[in-house]
Amino acid sequence: GIRDVAVTGVQTCALPISQARLAKLSGLSRATINQLETGTLVDLGASKLIVLLDLLGIDLDAHERRPGRSALRLASQTASVSYKQALEPQALAAALIAGQLPAQWKPQVATLLDEAPLPIIVGAIEEVASKSSCSAKTLWKHLVQWAHELQSPRQVWA
Repeated sequence: GIRDVAVTGVQTCALPISQARLAKLSGLSRATINQLETGTLVDLGASKLIVLLDLLGIDLDAHERRPGRSALRLASQTASVSYKQALEPQALAAALIAGQLPAQWKPQVATLLDEAPLPIIVGAIEEVASKSSCSAKTLWKHLVQWAHELQSPRQVWA
């Protein structure tokens, strides 16, 4: 039967149900259920996950993350990690608001666009928008322009 299943830190009891039965009930293949059980499943997809969790009696609880460290500060640190001259958060915010990328920051911003985790970039944009009179839409427009200018290979900017 299905052994303990861990989903984002929540563990359920072992269920008296076979992989084949759970697969049939959930509309998934037995191989997918086996991969879930062994922790080797790469991607399930949200709709399939919700059906499976419902069958297992697990509620999916989504809530806003607690505010932690400044996303703008994390973005500037990520951008600066390999460079002697650090891109300060205030300089990044000012450039985003103005839409002008100073030449001395191009390498750092290229690193940010190519390597920073997307939740940090999203958080930085939201943070700058909330602390300025510039809309998030305008900030995203500037960031995407920079990505094109710097020829970022990251697919999200295409």
